[in-house]
Amino acid sequence: MKIAQFYYKNRVHLGVIEANGIAVIDFDGDMVDFIKCGEPPEISSKTISLEEVKWAAPVSRPSKIIGLGLNYKDHAEESKGKIPEVPLIFAKFPNSLNAHNEPITWDVTLTRKVDFEVELAVIIGEKVRDCPESEAMKAIFGYTCANDVSARDLQFGDGQWVRGKSLDTFCPLGPWIVTADELPDPHSLKIRCWLNGRLMQDSHTSLMIFRIPSVVSFLSHNFTLLPGDVILTGTPSGVGVFRDPSIYMKDGDEVAVEVERIGRLVNICRTS
Repeated sequence: MKIAQFYYKNRVHLGVIEANGIAVIDFDGDMVDFIKCGEPPEISSKTISLEEVKWAAPVSRPSKIIGLGLNYKDHAEESKGKIPEVPLIFAKFPNSLNAHNEPITWDVTLTRKVDFEVELAVIIGEKVRDCPESEAMKAIFGYTCANDVSARDLQFGDGQWVRGKSLDTFCPLGPWIVTADELPDPHSLKIRCWLNGRLMQDSHTSLMIFRIPSVVSFLSHNFTLLPGDVILTGTPSGVGVFRDPSIYMKDGDEVAVEVERIGRLVNICRTS
């Protein structure tokens, strides 16, 4: 099932993606409330055309957005980074959340080296603490596409990653969540990114160094995961900063990320 969060007539709604549009879910709350309730969706008779909606981020108030660095061997190699022995984690602040078809924005006096990173995002479905790997997949509500937008001059200049990863609009997610029952093996998916129609990243989730059950278990042994929390599982090779010459996004660029069997997330870049 593909479940979206969207705006329609100035209200936030939830809906199930169908062939002829979005079937509205009869529910009083947002996606995090829906995940917490744990009940199957009650679909109303109302269907809205995709062209009529304004997309919202699939989750709009996670307690945490957790990123994984260097979780694909080819990306670690292109960055000349050491393969981590345990998951290398960082945070993106919730203010960075963004939606499908919404602009990625930044101030050029703050950063001029803004990069793309296609990622598979995990959405947590229940409270999890000290979870064994054997139980970890049961804690997942679903998956979505992510672009871990990164201001490289801030990321590398600061010596830590949070500021460069957390500028407003720097975490596009969407367009929707595919529930976990639809993707029993999230390590069998093509994952790609295009910049202005040029294929920049072309890889496969089977190449993750730390697979999702071990990641969820590892994180849960360090801090409690809550319904709606987002885990960005890392990016493969092909990012702009490590190309020769480097390629960064600029005003007017279109960036599209795609994960097989989930969807395609598109954003336009706007600078000020």
